[in-house]
Amino acid sequence: MTIIDPPGGRDRPAVPSAATRELGRCADVEPGGFAVAPALARCIAVEPGKFAAAHWGRAPLLSRAAELPNSDGFTDLLSPSDADELLSRRGLRTPFLRIAKDGQLVPAARYTGGGGAGAEIGDQVLDERVLELYASGATLVLQGLHRTWPALVDFARDLGAALAQPLQVNAYLTPAGSQGFATHYDTHDVFVLQVDGRKHWRIHPPVLPDPLERQPWGGRADEVSATAQGPAALDVVLEPGDALYLPRGWLHSAQAQEASSLHLTVGIRALTRYAIVEELLALAASDARLRAGLPFGTDVTDPSAIEPELTETVEALRDWLLRADPATVAARLRARAWPAARPAPIRPLAQAAALAALDTDARLAVRPGLRWQLEPAGDGKVALRLFDRTLTLPAQCEAALRALLTGAVTRVGDLPGLDDDADRLVLARRLLREAVAIPADR
Repeated sequence: MTIIDPPGGRDRPAVPSAATRELGRCADVEPGGFAVAPALARCIAVEPGKFAAAHWGRAPLLSRAAELPNSDGFTDLLSPSDADELLSRRGLRTPFLRIAKDGQLVPAARYTGGGGAGAEIGDQVLDERVLELYASGATLVLQGLHRTWPALVDFARDLGAALAQPLQVNAYLTPAGSQGFATHYDTHDVFVLQVDGRKHWRIHPPVLPDPLERQPWGGRADEVSATAQGPAALDVVLEPGDALYLPRGWLHSAQAQEASSLHLTVGIRALTRYAIVEELLALAASDARLRAGLPFGTDVTDPSAIEPELTETVEALRDWLLRADPATVAARLRARAWPAARPAPIRPLAQAAALAALDTDARLAVRPGLRWQLEPAGDGKVALRLFDRTLTLPAQCEAALRALLTGAVTRVGDLPGLDDDADRLVLARRLLREAVAIPADR
């Protein structure tokens, strides 16, 4: 493995404890309190605790195939033949494909069109146009594979659970000797998983550490270009089965070698402290002092006129922030974070069949990857908060709900706290219909 020191070396602040704790939220935990998840183990050749302390949000990590657990590399997630299947037989539409050539995106109109009889929509990917562009050196970017390719749907959910962060997965198919994009940085952390072929990566330190999504590299193109001319922090060729972690902001470029290359990029769409700032400022609108208008006739272009108003505003904001309610802020962050990571897909037909056949001997399980909170709602009700809605049920359902959601009980007839089997069946049907629960033998 190759370890890169973060910018500023030891003077750079340590990983925040909250971010470190997030890495421990999955099934098996090592002695240091960090998660040991198979999906994460496929991406890093160090223990999760060391990754959290030395690399997460701080510094790149190169993990060679020989140091990782899966001897077959990453072809089980998406192989070149799988990519061909997507490009030719799945009716792919934009924006699930982007094409880049000479550092620029190719207009979608050059490789999309109508799908023929019964599919007259105008943005389906045309395989013959894709062939023409790829053969002339263009890079193909299959986007959103965590929503369209089964193996990556499952992998992204498991890795996202290990990191407690929403993920996206793209695939990059680059012809021999070609480079899809110029040196740039991403505004989210990534794992690069080399599937097929070899690719030469050059990594440089950030010109802007920890950039936000609103701070893309294009706004600092001159700095990026100048830094890319200097010595690289990491200059390496990725072989099949190798993995590379890059924190957001680290500059990178990649060029396929003597043969075509396929790699997966797993983007980690983590919330930042600035997200907390945004929610605090949104909530600050409830403060009367902060809603007050400026004095009549104030010249907002005059620093001396603004200075006393700035002082009073900062004081009012500080007073309000000291009274901020963590529960209210957490609820707003939940509304941003939970919808970004969908739970496991369900099979509507199989789910409907399970509903029709439900009896007290049926066994149910919580939908994998489902985020939930169960809390009193008043008036004899309990609220089950989900990623896209809130269910309100009678308070006497709380014990049964908690038992099922935590996995303590799976058999419908064993659900606690309800008067009879008829009530248990009503609750079980509601949870199946709302896609909260699935058949346990799925």
